[in-house]
Amino acid sequence: MKPIGIIGIILIVGGAIVLALGGFSFVKDRSEVSVGPVSVAAEERGFVPPVVGIGAIVVGLALVVMGRRA
Repeated sequence: MKPIGIIGIILIVGGAIVLALGGFSFVKDRSEVSVGPVSVAAEERGFVPPVVGIGAIVVGLALVVMGRRA
C-alpha cells in the first residue's frame, strides 16, 4: 500500500476514536512555581470536539481514494 493510503487509514482510525469518545480533553501547558514552602501550579486544558473526528474521517477517506487511483 502507498504511504498516502496508510496516512488515510491512520486518520480514519483516529477520527473514529475521537467520535467514539465524544471528543477528548488534554493538558496543553503546565507550569509550576515554588516560593519557599508554597507551590502554585497552573494547567491550560484543551478540548478536541467530535467535529474534528468527522473531518479526520473525511480527509482520510479522500487520501485512501487518492492512494488507490495513483
